[in-house]
Parts: sequence; C-alpha cells; structure tokens
Amino acid sequence: MGQRYLLDTNIVIDFLGNKLPAKTKRHLSSIVDSEINLSVINKIELLGFSKVDQEIIDFVSFSTIFPLDELIVDKTIEIRSLYYIKLPDAIIAATALFHNLTLVTRNIKDFRKIDILRIENPYDL
Repeated sequence: MGQRYLLDTNIVIDFLGNKLPAKTKRHLSSIVDSEINLSVINKIELLGFSKVDQEIIDFVSFSTIFPLDELIVDKTIEIRSLYYIKLPDAIIAATALFHNLTLVTRNIKDFRKIDILRIENPYDL
C-alpha cells in the first residue's frame, strides 16, 4: 500500500470550495478517491457550525474518522510536553503519527516544529 494521508480541516474546506489550483486539485482528488482520513477534531471543526453545507456533511460521512482513544490521548500528551502547540493541533498530529499518516495541511507553521511528523502542503506542489 502506498502513502496514506490525514486531511486537515483547511484542506477539506478549500477542496470542497473549489479554491485550489488545478494541479493541487488533481493531487487531492487522487487522495480523496483512494481514502479519506480525518481526525475526530477535523470532524468537529467541519460540522461544528450552525449552518453546514450538505456537501461537507456527505464528505465527513464518507470519511474514516479516527477517534480520540487512550492511545491518541497518550501521544497527544507526549507531543504537548515536547512542543508548544495548541491542543486541537496536537490531537491532529498525534492521530497522524499514531496511524502513520502524512498530514495534508496548509497550516505548516503550527505543525513544522514536530520534526517526526510528515507534512504535505498541497499548495507547494
């Protein structure tokens, strides 16, 4: 099996909102066609508004949602103790690390300090 990915909230919003350059859209389409992985935090962020488009609801419903279980909690604690990072971002990073996924995000600034985390910014293709 090839490389697997965890999509960050900002990427899902840009993808569904058709805000991506053509090359980036093609790359993300291939990821989405293969397997959609989200952290429970991404699900909360995507669905946690008073009005949510049906397209986002459908996208989340077709996704694999990784829960916040004890193993992710422990990995989150480890990340928070080593790096100064917001709790939601630490949970997302812990989820990607624990499941050996590359995090796809344009929020490189908040994640780059975690040197063991594989990050891909699709805007840099």
